[in-house]
This record gives sequence, structure tokens and C-alpha cells, in this order.
Amino acid sequence: MRPKGSADLLSDRRRRALKLLDEDLSLNEVARRVHCAASSVMRWRNDWRRRGADSLRVGFSPGRPRKLTRSQERRLLRILLKGAIVNGYRTELWTTKRVAEVIRRTFHVPCHFNTAGLHLHRFGWTHQKPEPRALERDEKAIERWKRKDLPRVKKTPRGWVPT
Repeated sequence: MRPKGSADLLSDRRRRALKLLDEDLSLNEVARRVHCAASSVMRWRNDWRRRGADSLRVGFSPGRPRKLTRSQERRLLRILLKGAIVNGYRTELWTTKRVAEVIRRTFHVPCHFNTAGLHLHRFGWTHQKPEPRALERDEKAIERWKRKDLPRVKKTPRGWVPT
């Protein structure tokens, strides 16, 4: 498994390991200092002997290709910003399943809801849990109750009387 870090960082690590080997340190000591296995240090040394400095370069590790192109991702963001209701849903709530549906419907690309979550994360969107609120909610009545009735019914420590 490839360790974390950019290709330049990993190449520097290999160069540092070879420099330590030149100082006559053992494979195990070098491995301990650069935080890797001794077998890796030995492989880097053998590659360097066979192919020279080019062997120290770390190749690009692309992973799985994206399902949507950059322009499709920008288009998806514009679609999502219009809102869920505009896109045919009854509420203004974007779930990962809804986003996956929009991706399938718009771009004809199969999309798991976990992948839809990755798109939302790339857009900088975070998980928001909606607060359940009654449709009949009266904000003015709530404020009035908090000011007048709450202090009267709220428990207070014994012996303490508000002034």
C-alpha cells in the first residue's frame, strides 16, 4: 500500500534513505529513521544500483477514474443550487439518494448514493440534519412565552429568588 504524501515527498524519503545508507547505517536503522520497512529500503537501494536516480521517482497513482467530468460536476452543482423542489421533489432537502437520482437522470451515469455524497463533499456541502418544526409554529407566541411564562415555571435553586 502506498504511504500518504505527494510524489515529491516520497521521492525525498527515498533519497534520504539512500543518503543514510551511504553513511554506513544498517538497513533496519535506515528503515526506522525514514519510517518504512527494511525491505523497502533494500528495494530502493537495489533499484538505484540498477537504474540510477530515475528509480527514486514515484509514479502518479490515479485511483479509479471519476464518473463525471469536471464540466458535468459544475453542471450538477448548478442543478443542485436551483433546489430540490425545482427538480421535482416535494421538499427542499437534498439527500445523497436524491443527488444520485439526479446524476442518473441528467447524465445517464450509474451512481451509488455514497458517490453522490463524495460529490456533495467536493462542493463543500456538509451534512445538515433538519430541525423538526410544526407548520403551525408561531414565533411571536414562543418569544412571548419565553419572556413571561418560562421564568415562572422554570426550576430554580433553593433559596435563590430572582430580583
